Amino acid sequence: QVQLTESGGGLVQPGGSLRLSCTASGDTKRITVYNWYRITPENQREFVATWRTGNMRHYSEVAKGRWTISRDSANNTVDLQMNNRRPVDTGVYSCYVTRLGEEYWGQGTHVTVSA
Repeated sequence: QVQLTESGGGLVQPGGSLRLSCTASGDTKRITVYNWYRITPENQREFVATWRTGNMRHYSEVAKGRWTISRDSANNTVDLQMNNRRPVDTGVYSCYVTRLGEEYWGQGTHVTVSA
């Protein structure tokens, strides 16, 4: 089993920065891909970013150039540094992984971008 816990959400003004963190616990040894997704206020799930073993990263068009995904193996976290936030970035951000065919989601952390 794998448990994912997100943190770092909150209220940020447009143009501001926020750093989200996903902490993985349990049997995480065989996880090689970590993902961030978000649920928009319109209840749409959107891909945000992926980190793969070998420090390979992939971003959605929304995140590209503004945000950075990184992995801290010592603390077993995957962070999402979000700069230049926009109101449309408001949503619930969740961590997602797969392990041996099983899917695991965190509870999510709320992010609101508003003046």
